[in-house]
Amino acid sequence: MIGRLNHVALAVPDLEDAARLYRETLGARVSEAKSLPAHGARVVFVELPNTRIELMEPLGEDSPIAAFLAKNPAGGMHHLCYEVEDIAPPATASRKPAHAFSETASRRPARTGGRSSFSIRRTSPGR
Repeated sequence: MIGRLNHVALAVPDLEDAARLYRETLGARVSEAKSLPAHGARVVFVELPNTRIELMEPLGEDSPIAAFLAKNPAGGMHHLCYEVEDIAPPATASRKPAHAFSETASRRPARTGGRSSFSIRRTSPGR
């Protein structure tokens, strides 16, 4: 069963510029930047009352975020992350081409201590 929205991830060409917009113009609380080499991204989280926004920039030319930005130079929505009680149903569904859930989600704990399932933009309805 799908749970709450954990975060919306936006790929951005310049992490500092994007973070500054949220912090200075919109008054949001923005985390420190963190490099995630295993995911090919450098990220910050924008804290909102009801969810978070993950801003992601490529960490190297071979990054999946770099590939995304090559197709979408201004950036855009990369993925949605939903919290789930049991990762097995979304992970199993992800093996079917028509489904949009990423198996890699099973390796990432949700901020609430549960599991997360990622909906990948290119295969999701409403993309």
